[in-house]
Amino acid sequence: MPMKKLFTLNVLALLVCSACFAQKNPAAPGFDAAGSDAKAIEIADQVMENMGGRKNWDKTRYIAWNFFGNRKLIWDKWTGNVRVDNVNNDQTVLLNINTDKGRVYKYGQEQTAPDSIAKFVKSGKGAWINDSYWLLMPFKLKDSGVTLKYLGEDKTQDGVEADVLQLTFKGVGNTPDNKYKVWVKKTNPMVWQWAYYPKFDAEKPGFIRPWTEYKQHGKIMLSGERGDRDLTDIMVFDKLPESIFTDFKRPDLSQYPEAK
Repeated sequence: MPMKKLFTLNVLALLVCSACFAQKNPAAPGFDAAGSDAKAIEIADQVMENMGGRKNWDKTRYIAWNFFGNRKLIWDKWTGNVRVDNVNNDQTVLLNINTDKGRVYKYGQEQTAPDSIAKFVKSGKGAWINDSYWLLMPFKLKDSGVTLKYLGEDKTQDGVEADVLQLTFKGVGNTPDNKYKVWVKKTNPMVWQWAYYPKFDAEKPGFIRPWTEYKQHGKIMLSGERGDRDLTDIMVFDKLPESIFTDFKRPDLSQYPEAK
């Protein structure tokens, strides 16, 4: 076969593959598709596919994890219910991230003052926003308000060849002025490192940390390795009792079967 024709066929195959990934991974409403690079979007779609795929991500319901040994969270993705237990004291917040309504246990009893409830529910939602991003960011590359840019090729700190993406935000989250750089390894594309910038125009990152040691949880892949700050006790469930989001008694998740 002539080289020119072979090259054309290879290009067409790549275009078809990219279109297939994009169709399987539609962007969230409000994703800045017009301001994002086509190559960055293509890589984001490949990441989603290698993390288990959009279909399996959408089917995943309950996710639990321990954030740096400080907080334990359980999130019902389908309803928006979240449980946030502070490991270092008796504070527990039960809230719904869609309604911003919730209940609070602190100082040995349920709090009833409206101002206290509002303050702790807001704090609990802020914890969920931050802590879930540390665990689930690769699934959120095409979220509302995100602009994706392709910055070129680079090596991670452990020497892995990677494509580098930049994430900036428009009016979403608690800190929309943040910027992230994400290193996606070239072979079997997965997020392998990230850098955080407190301001989108900052030249030096606040930190650079790995995203490694991926493990299968249910039908998706998750990483808890962040260098000197790890996410632990990561679990995925198909079923959990509703009481987890209504009862202040802290649950023992080991009695429930994890998703397969």
